[in-house]
Amino acid sequence: MENTGIKFLTPVAVDVRRKKYCRFKKLGIKYIDYKDASYLFRFVNDQGRILPRRLTGTSLKYQKKVAQAIKRARHIAIMPFVGDNLKDNK
Repeated sequence: MENTGIKFLTPVAVDVRRKKYCRFKKLGIKYIDYKDASYLFRFVNDQGRILPRRLTGTSLKYQKKVAQAIKRARHIAIMPFVGDNLKDNK
């Protein structure tokens, strides 16, 4: 009874995550254009809510700029405030 290790039918899943990075710093983007709705849709979920930094990996400086650009686009009706299946209707 020395060998009482636990045996699994499938291998144990090892959680391998990629390092998050700020795409704006990496690509050298200084200005986020509020008129480019197709780019801003990447930072919005399917309900129309702005995705948090912990999901996108965006730095604080650029997250504030992204949020401001999305709000400006919503205000001038380039992007909707709320939508059902927003990603499908692009």
